[in-house]
Amino acid sequence: MSIAKYMKVAMALEREISIILRADHGLGKSSVERQLHAMILERDGAALAEATPSGMEVFEFIDRRLSQMSEGDMIGLPSTDGETTRFNPPDWYKRACVRPCFLFLDELNRATPEVMQAAFQIVLDRELNGWKLHPLSRVSTAVNTGASYSVNEVDPALLDRFFAVDLVPTVADWLKWAGSNCIIKGHRKHGVENCHPVVTEFIRTNEKFLDTPRDADPQRVHPSRRSWERVSDNLVHAGVAETPDDELFYLISMGFVGVEAAIAFRDFAKNFDNKVSGEDILERYHTKKVKRKMKLQGQEHLNSAIDKVVDHVLKRVKVLNKRQGTNLRDFMEDLPGELRIACWGKLTRDGIDNLELAKSIHDYCAEGMLKVFGVPMGEAGIGCIPDIPGIF
Repeated sequence: MSIAKYMKVAMALEREISIILRADHGLGKSSVERQLHAMILERDGAALAEATPSGMEVFEFIDRRLSQMSEGDMIGLPSTDGETTRFNPPDWYKRACVRPCFLFLDELNRATPEVMQAAFQIVLDRELNGWKLHPLSRVSTAVNTGASYSVNEVDPALLDRFFAVDLVPTVADWLKWAGSNCIIKGHRKHGVENCHPVVTEFIRTNEKFLDTPRDADPQRVHPSRRSWERVSDNLVHAGVAETPDDELFYLISMGFVGVEAAIAFRDFAKNFDNKVSGEDILERYHTKKVKRKMKLQGQEHLNSAIDKVVDHVLKRVKVLNKRQGTNLRDFMEDLPGELRIACWGKLTRDGIDNLELAKSIHDYCAEGMLKVFGVPMGEAGIGCIPDIPGIF
């Protein structure tokens, strides 16, 4: 199941259903679950806040690596009143009992048998030693498959109590996530893109470097989806994401994705500053930097620039704002006449399927289109109807 399909299904499940997510290591299972948590919080925020005692975090994401836990870490420690004993739950589990939380139990199949049994009671009964989870709390687990280390098998009789997902994310899944703004509140990247554009565009044109090769030497460093996010985060942190000639750029990349991928990435990044994205054109065409890059493109690359801005507009914009409309108008007016017509045709190909967007494109760009044919706008153009696809 792709990530997009998994998100759609997971959002539709009853909250009492526990999920077991199965995938190769390095595919970002915990990131997927954090994104699911953020989506649930956004959708059900009012109800979750109402059920949370004052002063406590609303719908906390609790991440526990079961492979690192002992039995006592999982079930807590006993206390006695002199006549009877009872187990006091660990603090993280108690929080999920007294208020709504998203409980993520990672590496389930690497845990000890005792920890696994305690986890199964939480998953299947939503209870542990008499402590019941809050009705609005959610439980998700993850296991690694196809890894080189030893794991414990999950009993089929228990497995059928989960909603089981074999996650097979596509390259398009990752690219969509990498180019989207971070939705995880409290995360250092919240509100900005999950990965720097140079990383996203490198993978877009070099898909073979996204995942670890099947025949990879386990003793060597290889790229993975998780490691590319770390490359992005650390290049930005070091301030060298846009300076590939800096030695740090290559050294940081090499440590996360290995020598071969790091060399290819550095070589790509050296030319990336001269590339223009659809977002560059729509949001920043008025800047000197983008105009300089456009001049370096040459005629042979203008068709590619048109495709990029059209793809960005049609997929990410509902209606052009003033800055976007002005930038798009100026970009089109700088194109040769035949390419301006081609750009218009691609922008308006959806017609009335997206009427508001089509109207805003017309408002900003129709006059420039008519100039190609020497036809004025307004009353002066009455009676002059050029054969321009999609304009009327």
